[in-house]
Amino acid sequence: MRPLRYSINVTLNGCCDHRAIPADEELHRHAVENLGQADALLFGRVTYQMMEAAFRPPAQTVGRPDWMEAFARSINAAKKYVVSSSLDRVDWNAQLVEGDLEKAVQHLKQEPGKGLLIGGVKLPLALAELGSIDEYEFVVHPRLAGHGPTLFAGLSKYVDLRLVSRLELSSGAVAMRYQARS
Repeated sequence: MRPLRYSINVTLNGCCDHRAIPADEELHRHAVENLGQADALLFGRVTYQMMEAAFRPPAQTVGRPDWMEAFARSINAAKKYVVSSSLDRVDWNAQLVEGDLEKAVQHLKQEPGKGLLIGGVKLPLALAELGSIDEYEFVVHPRLAGHGPTLFAGLSKYVDLRLVSRLELSSGAVAMRYQARS
């Protein structure tokens, strides 16, 4: 069974607004490594549309640093599954996830492969409630932000985690990877 891995950039106070997180070459290199450990991406509608607008060709590349291109190529090539109740179709190498979320994700996890990677805020909350996420990675940036969504707001139960790796980036951000405890 392939694992479902969640990765998110977050400020010290839990803000997940991508505009509040400073992007740099090392952070994008780390994201490309994460993409390389997955056979497919699992997105909610908001994350799918945000990534598509930013990275699907012919997305605006003027002003985009060269070091961002490896990430753009990786995310463009990746198979994507999209969970949405408002979209009736997707493309960009994507497929809508239909029916019961828990059953659909279990089916995706049972397919052979290296893993599934998920980002975003709302879909991971629903999947954490279901106990479907196998690994959590929080890339915590040394910044405070007074706006944006926060992680797992409204989670109805505790999710116990075990630290399995820690990576300090030159920006001061720390990537901490955890496995969910059964």
